[in-house]
Amino acid sequence: MLNGSLSRAELRMNGHDKPTEEPLLPGQKRLRVAVANPLHEESYQRIIEREPRVTLLNDPSLLPPIRHRADFSGDPGFRRTPEQQAEFEALLNTADALLGIPDVDPAALSRTVHANPRLRWVHATSAGGGQQVGRAGLSPSHLERVIFTTSAGVHGSPLSEFVVLGILCGAKDLPRLLRLKSRHHWGDRWMSRQISTQKALILGFGGIGKAVARSLSALGMSVTATSRHADAKHPDVDRFVSLDEVIDVIGDMDAIVCALPGTNLTERIVDERLLARVKRGVTFINVGRGSVVDESALIAALEDGRIGFAALDVFDVEPLPRTSPLWALPNVLISPHTAALAVDEEAAVVELFADNATRLLDGHPLVNVVDTVEFY
Repeated sequence: MLNGSLSRAELRMNGHDKPTEEPLLPGQKRLRVAVANPLHEESYQRIIEREPRVTLLNDPSLLPPIRHRADFSGDPGFRRTPEQQAEFEALLNTADALLGIPDVDPAALSRTVHANPRLRWVHATSAGGGQQVGRAGLSPSHLERVIFTTSAGVHGSPLSEFVVLGILCGAKDLPRLLRLKSRHHWGDRWMSRQISTQKALILGFGGIGKAVARSLSALGMSVTATSRHADAKHPDVDRFVSLDEVIDVIGDMDAIVCALPGTNLTERIVDERLLARVKRGVTFINVGRGSVVDESALIAALEDGRIGFAALDVFDVEPLPRTSPLWALPNVLISPHTAALAVDEEAAVVELFADNATRLLDGHPLVNVVDTVEFY
């Protein structure tokens, strides 16, 4: 039994269907955190080591079994009995904070926020938790009462490596190499493109965009990135433009990297109009959200050669339907929304959560707070 964590028996003895403390107030000495997503045992230990003022309300029997590291959704075949579901909801109802969105389900989040007036903070284990908060349909008063944070930033390094993979595949014409190999054909020699002389455009300059800029700058690429701030500066970016200015610069780019969140403002922002202006043979990579791209326009651009190569980790519909033309296109690399996964992802999420728990208890601003207007 971990120090600072309550056992199932202790939870029952405490009557965790009823609040046992006053709601979280400035200067409160302890923070009751309900574990809403499955974690490994060492992660619970690490939280308590980092922030001893946290009490974990945790019953692993009420959470889906973990299949691999950072499996925050758990086994999709897991089902609670009605009694277990009532017990799980009662546990959530006595917490000051939640580690994870319950069942990674906006409806479950909505139920918990409505049922638990003491709840003050929810930390999403994913970078895109803001979208789930938006889909929960919470009222302005709920959004004002509860702080929502995400795990944005912990996925930057592995996603930037996927971007580098995509740019290398496009510059060195991986589809051509694979085609020749499949035919056992040596072929003629040809000139490949040199990455260090290329220009890249990064759409979205959050945690992922910054990590991508760092990697591409190290490769010698000239980096342009989008920003809302006219005076934006960053050591890895040669030039900043607004989203409205993208159409004026996109034709100069050898690679386009989409790292935008999925919001109402970014939906289908990469559309037929934008793709009509790209340099022929450009490499396109999406590690943001599938909703940002008009998939029909993307497929047309891939088929006619405007986009020479695409590396896609996210799609408008996931899993990608078997009928999607993207599966058959030889110039497309498909990753099943897995490029962000890494063996140390869970540890990074736990460190971020523990740091924010300390900030909350000490009265300091939290990091990665969700914008409750655009929900990213």
